[in-house]
Parts: sequence; structure tokens; C-alpha cells
Amino acid sequence: MKTENRITRRSTLKGLLAAGAAGTCGAAAASGAGGAAFSSGAGGAAFSSGAGGARRTGSPSATMIDGKVMRTALVDTHEHLIEERGRLNGTDHPRVKSDDWSLLLSHYLNSDMLTAGMPQKDHDAFFDPGIDPVDKWQRLKPVWPFVKNTGYGQAIRHSIRALYGVEDLSDESVVKVARGYEKVRRPGFYRDILVRRANILSCQVNSLEGTPFMETSQPLLLMQDISIVGMFAGPAIGLYSEPAGIQVTSLDDWYDVLEWWFARYGPYAVAVKTQNAYSRDIDYERVSRAEAEPAFTKVLKDRSLNGAERKKLEDHLFWIAVELATEHDLPVKLHTGYYAGQNRMPLTRVGRNPGSACELCRAAPETRFVFMHIGYPYYEEMIALAKQYSNAHIDMCWSWIINPVAAKDFLKKYLVTAPANKIFPFGGDYVPVEPVLGHAMMVRQGIAQALNELVRERWLSEEDALELVEPIMHRNAERLFSLAEKERRLKQIDWTRI
Repeated sequence: MKTENRITRRSTLKGLLAAGAAGTCGAAAASGAGGAAFSSGAGGAAFSSGAGGARRTGSPSATMIDGKVMRTALVDTHEHLIEERGRLNGTDHPRVKSDDWSLLLSHYLNSDMLTAGMPQKDHDAFFDPGIDPVDKWQRLKPVWPFVKNTGYGQAIRHSIRALYGVEDLSDESVVKVARGYEKVRRPGFYRDILVRRANILSCQVNSLEGTPFMETSQPLLLMQDISIVGMFAGPAIGLYSEPAGIQVTSLDDWYDVLEWWFARYGPYAVAVKTQNAYSRDIDYERVSRAEAEPAFTKVLKDRSLNGAERKKLEDHLFWIAVELATEHDLPVKLHTGYYAGQNRMPLTRVGRNPGSACELCRAAPETRFVFMHIGYPYYEEMIALAKQYSNAHIDMCWSWIINPVAAKDFLKKYLVTAPANKIFPFGGDYVPVEPVLGHAMMVRQGIAQALNELVRERWLSEEDALELVEPIMHRNAERLFSLAEKERRLKQIDWTRI
């Protein structure tokens, strides 16, 4: 591991507290697959409510619902997790900004830190691998009271409590957090966090490590999407053509490249994914080859495209990728709604996503679309979409940490509006693995709360609510993404021989 401009692990650990609860969750009890970090006591279901860890018990029906939600395994339908070996390589990996506890805050909460007023220089120093991990708290301390109760902040607080035995960050506790990070980050910690602690059956990963499909070393745990965004946006010719061994000199060659990716990885992928909504609306029109080919030729000649030309080319190639996905029985995941980051989201364009999603469903009735993140903040429209179109499915990934109350309300309204077999409640959407645990804890709290409120308000019977738990937490995903069949194939996979 590179040591220049960064403190060595030995010097980092020097002086840290010897004690540290690296494997304990507040009041956790083993449950589900391998012992998840959630409690469901015999005297009544109880669980942490809020990042501060307040405990609650409810009526007899609430106790039944809480207990079942806490025990039931989740399928995680969306992550950006890098390979475990990349994490263990530390800052040699480009997505590991700093190999210490600050890494947990580097995805999502860092945006709240900046929008709360944290100076950019303090933000950069907080993630600087050359600064002592304990000293980093002083950079975060001024804004921590303003961000710790956001969804992003609560996921981190749940995670540090569950993993390191620390209720909240403070001058006293940060040493224990730093020590806990080092103790947990060991070979096998992905499976420990995801399976044993969070009771997650498998994750679906949209890799951000520079390949459209990651030949993962943990294929049954980190199941993979094929990223199609570069197939039509750009397009990213070298990224896709070089692994295929196809020289692209024409649009026909590009079609061959795309077919190669689906032929090679389609049997093992769970879905395809595009986040092109960060650059434009998802209003992809059916554009003929004749209309799109001149623009593709210009791309091959490194000539720039105007807006109209780019849209025609993207729209044409989008539908080529979607048709290939449909032929290979792969659902099509699309980002909708809120943007990650800060100071750049055009909310007017985001507001058009639900209407454009309707047009996609109508244009391709055989394609199974998965619209991600509940289109936040336009989630009422996404419920209407799922109710109207049989090929529209809604993924609640990320929504619980964007706005946990809105996510709970969305699920509550969805379940009495649209078919319950088309909803997926959880995807952590993280690059670091540790916050996935905290996010999963929030999701379980939110699912239980939504179901309990529906029973209390007499929109559902207790029996109806209990019957919904397993379908929404894992069976819907198992069915849509054909997980049993994918697992069968992945058990036999040798990436070097396909």
C-alpha cells in the first residue's frame, strides 16, 4: 500500500483505545440468516427507532408486525459497492478517498456537510488520508449538529452504533470509532456486514469501477447489473469495444459490440442499469437508424454533436440496448428523481421524469422497467405510474436516506394504491459497505411503521399486513430478477472460461 502523504496504519492506531465494540449492535439478537443486527424479543418486538436508539414497543398487532419485519431477510436491489479486495487495498483504490472512519461519510453525507456550510477546505481535509483520523472530528464538529438527523446522517449513526458500539460522534467517542473501523475492516467483512448483521440475501451492484459488468469475486453476494448508459450516451466506444475485440468503424460494428456484451454477460446479470437521467430527461423517442447514423459517424470522426443530433443518437441507441435487454429477459433499471451531490440539480427537468416514464412503458409493453428512487420528490406520480402500467416497477433504493418520512409515506400509500408485487423497498446505493447496515436498519423501521399505521388506521388487517412482509422484502425481487436461476448459473461460473 502506498504510504507517501498518508499516515501509516501503525501510527494511526497508536494511542487509540484498546477497547471497541466492533461486532455488537446496541441491543441486537441473532435473527434471520446468520444473526442480523436487529432485536425481536420474546416479550414483544422492539427495535431502535431513530439514530439516537430510542426503543419502542407497540400494540399486540404492532409487536407481530415489528417482529416479522425484523426477522425477514431483505434482497438489496441497488448498490455501487466496490470489490472487497479494493477496500482492503485502501487508498490505492481510486474510490477509497481515505482508509479510515471518514470513508463512511464520503458518499452522500459529504453533500449535506457542504450544503450545511462546511468550508470546502475543511471538507477536503476531512477526507485527506494524510490527516490523523482522530483529528478529523474537529473539521466535522461545527456542522455535525446540523446534518446528523438527516437521512444521510441517521444511516451513519445507525452504522457506527451497530459496528463500533458508539451512540454518537463526540470528542470522546471518535477515538473508539477510529479504532472500530480498523477492527471491522478485515477480510470477509462484506459478508459479515451484509449477511450476518443486516440479514441481506444478496446485493445487486451497478459497478462504478470502470467496467460495464464486474466479474466479481463474490458473485452470489454481489450480483451484477450490466451498465448500459455508455452504450448510448457518448457513446463510450472504447470502453465497450475493446473487451469485445471489435473495431468500430460503422454503426453495424457498434450493434455487434452491444450484442457481444449481452451474449457474454446476459446469462449472469440480474438487470441492466442507466443513470442517464443525471444529464437529461428520460424522454427517449423511437428514432430510426437513418436518422441516427449521421450523428454516429460524426462521433467516430471525433466531431462534436449539437443538441438535436445528440438526442437522436442517444434515443436510437437507448432502444437498441433496451431491446437487447428484453430479448435476454433482463429488467431495465432507470435512475429517476433526486440527484446526488450538491448545487447542480435542475428540479424542473426532474419533475418530468414520471411523465416520460409513462411514455417508455407505453412504447415497450414487453420490457420490464424498474424506476428507481421513487422519483423523489415526485413520488405520488410514481405510484400512479405503477398502478396504470403493468410493466412499471418501483425501486425505493436510496429514498429512505434522502427523506425517511417521505419514503415511509410512499410505501404506505403505494400498498393501498398499486399492486404489491411491483415494489422493491431496499437498495443502500452506497460505495462503502458500512453504511448499508445503517440504511437497512432504517428500512426495516420504515416498513414496520408503514404497515403498523395502515393497520391502526384500519386500511389493512393485521393478517393482510403480515402477508405483505415477505413479498415486499424479498420475494418480489426474487421473482422479477430471476434470482434462483441466476444463482444456479453463478455457482458454476468461472469468469476466465466464459
